Amino acid sequence: MEGGSNITSHLLSLPSQYGSMGFQLAAPTELLAPFVKSYWGMDHSFSPGKECLQRIVPNGLSELIIYLGDLPESMDPGKSITAHSLLSGQLKEYYDLKVSGHLSLFSIIFEPHGLMAFFDLPLRELFNQAVPLRFILKDVVGELEGRLFESSTFESRIEIVEDFLLKRIRKSRKTYEFERIRCSIEVINRARGVVDIENLSSTACLSRKQFERTFLEHVGTTPKQFLKTVRFQNAVHEKSKNQDLSLTELTYQCGYYDQSHMTGDFQKLAGKTPSRYFAECEPYSDYFGSTE
Repeated sequence: MEGGSNITSHLLSLPSQYGSMGFQLAAPTELLAPFVKSYWGMDHSFSPGKECLQRIVPNGLSELIIYLGDLPESMDPGKSITAHSLLSGQLKEYYDLKVSGHLSLFSIIFEPHGLMAFFDLPLRELFNQAVPLRFILKDVVGELEGRLFESSTFESRIEIVEDFLLKRIRKSRKTYEFERIRCSIEVINRARGVVDIENLSSTACLSRKQFERTFLEHVGTTPKQFLKTVRFQNAVHEKSKNQDLSLTELTYQCGYYDQSHMTGDFQKLAGKTPSRYFAECEPYSDYFGSTE
């Protein structure tokens, strides 16, 4: 972006580049670990007239993000940010945010199936969009935001949101369905997204149609779209572990049919070819990355 820095990846995707911007990342407590992957926060003030472009890419994870400073501006009119607390579902494509002023935020990153443990809604309704939290929990949002605004440290904000989450864990009558999807996610993770949907449905003891419907309800996207996102995240992860991997090696190591298949997925999910993505962005996977 003219007059400012140009950041073309999800903020969590480039932790090593954000030390000067107050980037912090932490794991949840043991009780919440089955549902929450991590917390992250940032606090940075841009100089007057300076701004950056932040590219959001699908990462296979849902997120509750609370802006404690200025709100960013979405370059996609369909994803305008009009509230300080937003619940974001699974994405099918990238979009850009223009950030300036005082960037201060706290975010809860959920496991793919984890959001269902706290919110009584079918996650398909969040697909490819971010919904103001007040539309879902209008009676408690004000108190949550107020406590976070008053808090001055990342650690105290973690305590606040963990208190909030622990009070919201649901005891659903559909626990068996949740466990089926949790086990399916484990299979997908071990296979790095290279697994047949028929095998997943069989392992879950469901017909393919039943499995797809249950998966959509608990994860918020179709199995096919989710597998595409996980393969993309794995390609980024493998590249982060070995920068010397050629695109040809990466293609077959990550289960793509050929290089054009991988290129097509990168362009849809990140808006860039693999070569351009790795030239402009430090490879780091939100999905497979560690908080350690």
